[in-house]
Amino acid sequence: MKVKNYLPALAALLMLGVADCVVAQKAPQLNKNNVEEVLKAMTLEEKAALLVGATGQEPAGGTMAGMTRKSVPGAAGVLSDFPTLGIPRLIVADGPAGLRISPTRSGDSATYYCTAFPIGSCLASTWNPDLVEQVGKAIGNEVREYGVDIILGPGVNIHRNPLCGRNFEYFSEDPLVTGKIAAAYIRGVQSQNVGACIKHFAVNSQEGDRLEVDERVSQRALREIYLRGFEIAVRESDPWTLMSSYNKVNGTHAHENRELLTDILRTDWGYKGVVMTDWTGPRNTAAEVHAGNDLMMPGYTSQVNEIVNKVKNGQLAEGDVDICARRVLEMIVKAPKMKGITFSNKPDLKANAQTTRQAAAEGIILLKNEAAANANVSGNADPVLPIKDMKTVALFGVSAYDFSAGGVGSGYVNTPYVVNIVDGLKNAGISTTKTMTDIYQKYVEYAKAKFYADRDPLMWFYDPGLGLPKLDEIELTRRCIKAEAKEADAAIITIGRQAGENIDRDADTEFLLTQTEQDMIMNVSSIFRMANKPVIVVINSGSVIETASWRDYVDAIVLAWQPGLEGGNSVADILTGKVCPSGKTTMTWPISVGDHPSTANFPQSMTLYDFKQMRRGGGAISTVDYTNHEEDIYVGYRYFSTFDKKTAYPFGFGLSYTTFEYGKPSVKVSDNNVILSINVKNTGNYAGKEVVQVYVTAPGAAGTSVASQSSIQKPRLELKSFAKTQTLQPGESETLTMTIPVRDIASFDEANSQWIATAGKYTFNVAANAEDIKGSVTVTLNEYTEKTTNALAPKNKFNILRY
Repeated sequence: MKVKNYLPALAALLMLGVADCVVAQKAPQLNKNNVEEVLKAMTLEEKAALLVGATGQEPAGGTMAGMTRKSVPGAAGVLSDFPTLGIPRLIVADGPAGLRISPTRSGDSATYYCTAFPIGSCLASTWNPDLVEQVGKAIGNEVREYGVDIILGPGVNIHRNPLCGRNFEYFSEDPLVTGKIAAAYIRGVQSQNVGACIKHFAVNSQEGDRLEVDERVSQRALREIYLRGFEIAVRESDPWTLMSSYNKVNGTHAHENRELLTDILRTDWGYKGVVMTDWTGPRNTAAEVHAGNDLMMPGYTSQVNEIVNKVKNGQLAEGDVDICARRVLEMIVKAPKMKGITFSNKPDLKANAQTTRQAAAEGIILLKNEAAANANVSGNADPVLPIKDMKTVALFGVSAYDFSAGGVGSGYVNTPYVVNIVDGLKNAGISTTKTMTDIYQKYVEYAKAKFYADRDPLMWFYDPGLGLPKLDEIELTRRCIKAEAKEADAAIITIGRQAGENIDRDADTEFLLTQTEQDMIMNVSSIFRMANKPVIVVINSGSVIETASWRDYVDAIVLAWQPGLEGGNSVADILTGKVCPSGKTTMTWPISVGDHPSTANFPQSMTLYDFKQMRRGGGAISTVDYTNHEEDIYVGYRYFSTFDKKTAYPFGFGLSYTTFEYGKPSVKVSDNNVILSINVKNTGNYAGKEVVQVYVTAPGAAGTSVASQSSIQKPRLELKSFAKTQTLQPGESETLTMTIPVRDIASFDEANSQWIATAGKYTFNVAANAEDIKGSVTVTLNEYTEKTTNALAPKNKFNILRY
């Protein structure tokens, strides 16, 4: 029998194996200097996978929880990794009011709690970018130490209307405040070698039908109002990533809107970072890639296949894929994993709690502070705050005992604790009456137990943040309140509101007070005032509520917002005078929600049933036209000041325990910059800070008699700069200097696709708020223009309001 010689074949196989090893050894390993080399080494399939989040799931296959359990449980998503090319798997997690991950892990006795920082509305109300940057650093510390690479925040959408369910995540109705605060937050986060993701780009101004609604906006309103905050943040902080919003903008989904994501974002603004989708199922993935949407999240296998197939059949250029893949690789090389930075799972939660306590206190706003109603009878005409010589207070309102640190939805944070107002006052040496405390604490315990027993499992599965208790206010008899008035030195009433992702607020029950809340205020007020004892209201809400109908019945109002996990301590710091209030509103507080022109074109609030139906494909809102109902660029104070509409509290409003004197402003022009200086002196008896706001009135603006060469209509006032003093001791002063680029004064000229500031006299109004001008100075400027792309022209001509 003849024996075959297998040696040649074996040798060939060995040589092939050696060759494969050599090829594998030569595969480039990603670093900051060889992105192009790695990109060229990637197959089309690998590049397609790089652009799609690594869930490997289809819409019917559930969530991406399986992938995050292998990395950081509770994280929002992961990117694809390619070990042979040295490309690690990056992890992204929700924010923006702190890192959102699971606090516990299967088979692990350790806990992984995060700090709930003040919500966006509260942070912006500090008007202090330096302080917000410190908050960003603390957030970035927790992101890095828990092994996450990118936090999905900050939210930078405009407070178009008080009913938006997600206003608590956003900063302001004004794009300058929005952009400056966002840029500070991003700089702080990214100083910790992790990334921020600015969202939701763009015009995500409502939650109702947010997946499909078409937001119709003029080019001017887009550029001046809805995109300007993003532009400032992009130019001043260079965020690693930007999240495209669910909705359509002028007829095209933001995810696949090339004019938005390439023409404006990259050509006009020069953005170099990554754009990722918001979390949704597959849409037109090829269109998204062509638009410049680099990363599809959370990611589905079908999206990878679509990219590959459409490149092969000529429906998508591989060059578009390469552009997106290159940007993703350029982002990956910045990540901690690429720099050898290890994580401890032990961030400094104690230090971060102190940061949030300080930031929250500076964002809390004193809306009212007067002497008690019968102060002349009692012989004490001083304002009721700060609290003096009070040992015991009667604490009314469920929210005082079940204090809301933040909103719900993706902005919810799993915290180790939340300091309520009972404990905050106790820590400050002030006790609460036993009976009232006992009643409320037992009610909260009962109501939470009942809520969890009745909880809708569908909503809990979809989003645990939506499954948090929303407790009703309880009714109290006048007899009960009278007993409290005998024991307490003062009454403190807390009015609470909760809101979150997916559902907008209801005007009747969430903007307005409920009948039970109104009765509580009226009864407590009449009884305590008859006893010559003050009545103080604390508002624990992320958004605006109605105040005009009841504010005269109380002596002081403190807007606490949702101030994070140390909230009760922050409120007590303000009430007792440990911190002098310096927060100011960053949105107008209207007398009625209908006073905002956008309310007439804002979707009606949805019930839980409506939300479920919408998720099943029904109930679409279709189109929202921002140019109807006297709106367009007239958002917030731009509308109220231009059309002489009365407010409950104007934009930029906030009281202090001390007083400030403004000097005469001076101004000069240098290299297309207006440089304004103003001296501010503390003339009161408390150390405190003051926010100085600069509003510009352009030639030909509403209410002016000076003719303008431009046909572009202008609001009466537009905020163009602000600054906050350091803590000034009584008698101390500080000179603030603000540099305002002439570019920032320009309006958008739709006819010529350009920014233009017409030549003429501009008035710079130095103010304490939009209705309190302290001094003005006029300067003559030459014409300034800057060309842009002609992007996002509306599909049909809008009928824009002219005053």
